[in-house]
Amino acid sequence: MQRFLTRRLLALIPTLFGVSIVVFVVIHLIPGDTISAMIGTTYKLTEAQAQALRAYFGLDKPLYQQYLHWMWAALHGDFGYSVRSGEPVMSEILKRFPVTFELTILSLLIAIFIGIPIGVLSATKQDSFIDILGRLFALIGLSLPNFWLGTLIILGLSLYFGFMPNSGKYVSLWQDPLQNLKQMIFPAITLGFAFTSSVMRTTRSSMLEVARQDYVRTARGKGLSETRVVIRHMLSNALIPVITIIGIEFGYLLGGAVIVEEVFALPGMGRLLLQGISQRDYAVVQGTVLFIAFTFVVINLLTDFAYAFIDPRIRYE
Repeated sequence: MQRFLTRRLLALIPTLFGVSIVVFVVIHLIPGDTISAMIGTTYKLTEAQAQALRAYFGLDKPLYQQYLHWMWAALHGDFGYSVRSGEPVMSEILKRFPVTFELTILSLLIAIFIGIPIGVLSATKQDSFIDILGRLFALIGLSLPNFWLGTLIILGLSLYFGFMPNSGKYVSLWQDPLQNLKQMIFPAITLGFAFTSSVMRTTRSSMLEVARQDYVRTARGKGLSETRVVIRHMLSNALIPVITIIGIEFGYLLGGAVIVEEVFALPGMGRLLLQGISQRDYAVVQGTVLFIAFTFVVINLLTDFAYAFIDPRIRYE
């Protein structure tokens, strides 16, 4: 176990290093910079003032020097300062991360409590009308873009019910849990719909594979009830692929929250990233992407450890 953990932690280093290089290069390939955007929209600066600002933020240095300076600071937990707000990027991320994390958790719960039961029911009723409906649900969920679904939900709620999911100021979970849930449930449904379909399909496929195993036939031959066979012998052994996709999709949910947060006007980390891209705020984009990548890798590491709790036969050497 210790060797496995050490190897996985060491693997974090090249992964995050590669992500940092890619995001740094890509954001700097976009024409213009933050100072140019500021001059064209908000401020009227002379060329000398613009050059002084570029020198102050280090934008006048060669790219490799900018990268080394940023990476050295990031290793010490300093992602720099937002050119737009003047706030430390890390504090901006930590302030918005709870919104994105809550949205991701709610989407995950929706996927688990809807996708797994539908997948189990579809597998136990293979080729029946229920199975056809389950597969149709999964196909629709995987086909609909979340930005289109979110826009459709807002349109339907506003036209027919006179209700906007996030009208007015956002309320945190700790201030008013009920109001917060009203604001978050529809974005969570939008983000989790496709995830629910993936969980359903994986559960169904895994259950059908397990159903052909000898120990399942033995359990039925011993006279156990069908409910006990399905839950105790089939589902418990079919959860490994489901946990795998949950762990992988959790990281994608964090990234997918970018569009959903923008559609529903949620002040989360994804919206911060989108604003940073549109405003050429290099520090915000680089810091946010690196933070999401770190979270993604940690979640996948925790997923690997969850295997041992689900299936005692798995051991890490």
